[in-house]
Amino acid sequence: MVRAIVGANWGDEGKGKITDMMSQESDIVIRFQGGANAGHTIVNDYGKFALHTLPSGVFSQRTTNIIGNGVALNIPVLFGELNEVIQRGVPKPKLMISDRAQIVMPYHVLFDQYEEERLGKASFGSTKSGIAPFYSDKYAKIGFQVQELFDEEYLKEKISRVCVQKNILLKHLYNKPEIDEEELFNTLMEYRAMVEPYVADVSLFLNQAIKDGKEILLEGQLGSLKDSDHGIYPMVTSSSTLAAYGAIGAGIPPYEIKKIVTVCKAYSSAVGAGAFVSEIFGEEADELRRRGGDGGEYGATTGRPRRMGWFDCVASKYGCRMQGATDVAFTVLDVLGYLDKIPVCVGYELDGEVTDEFPTTRQLERCKPVLEVLDGWNSDIRGIRSYEELPENCKRYIDFVEQHLGYPITMVSNGPKREDIIYRDSKL
Repeated sequence: MVRAIVGANWGDEGKGKITDMMSQESDIVIRFQGGANAGHTIVNDYGKFALHTLPSGVFSQRTTNIIGNGVALNIPVLFGELNEVIQRGVPKPKLMISDRAQIVMPYHVLFDQYEEERLGKASFGSTKSGIAPFYSDKYAKIGFQVQELFDEEYLKEKISRVCVQKNILLKHLYNKPEIDEEELFNTLMEYRAMVEPYVADVSLFLNQAIKDGKEILLEGQLGSLKDSDHGIYPMVTSSSTLAAYGAIGAGIPPYEIKKIVTVCKAYSSAVGAGAFVSEIFGEEADELRRRGGDGGEYGATTGRPRRMGWFDCVASKYGCRMQGATDVAFTVLDVLGYLDKIPVCVGYELDGEVTDEFPTTRQLERCKPVLEVLDGWNSDIRGIRSYEELPENCKRYIDFVEQHLGYPITMVSNGPKREDIIYRDSKL
């Protein structure tokens, strides 16, 4: 069976922990989109890890970990991560890289930095990982697929052709040094040596795995609100973050995806610019940020302090709908245990009217949160493994959110470790 784990919001929902947990019963875990611009934080018996490109199944010896064709593949970052997990005592994982995956080129990272610098205050809040330039080139048909590394004469010709365009921009728009073609070719030869043992026809492999009844897990990056079509455009990522894209980014039929676990945080957080209706500020935000996650709410890739907010039922319902959620995993609930009262955003006031449906970006920027305040439970719920043992106000909070989402919360995470999970029979 094929399952997907995806985010309902801006990213940072705790997908890494859920993927790490579910990978224990998966034969194959696939990254199907995005690049090293976001990270999954995982805490297990080996320690605490922030993975940016490696699939979260690398900690399971039974699992084959796949970089799908939809991924923005930064080869040095991938192998830096691989070496780090091995050095920290993790047995060498099984890894496979799609021959159709495209490569984040060294100049993609530079162009990302130069453009943010040029835009100044109008910048997109990019992680400067090269993602937007990478996807721009992919769809302009001047990107480089992994399979092209193995045809040297073709590769040299393509480098020469692409550098004509890139060097004009570098010289005349950014006033930066031009690309040295020979140096770039040599770099790509180094990349080839790194990936060669792992390159395969992934879609063919998955076709057979599905026939063999293997358990396959699609691992998404970021969340619905960062989707390039359905997110808070233009403050989005440059790929589709939706489970539906998993079929394309992995190379499988869409009807094979049977279960879509959509991850929601028990409060809201976001890294980067863009509309965030339930956002909070000042000491209230600082305290939630300090207590949040495992060691605080800071971006796994950038280290930037995350923007904080109360749980947003409007955005989360929309995010679950766009993902096609069959199950909701409700994470970091334990963090809220310090609060006497817990506000929840249940609607948006837009031009004097209240809506519980998520609007387009220009309307979103005019929205104000409509809050409902629930009683907190004032206790530490870590270590609890049964839903019935949770404090009554904690269960009320879960039930309240579930009713507003309209999608079943079947997993509740109450701590950073793999075993900090409560399975629940939904009331929907």
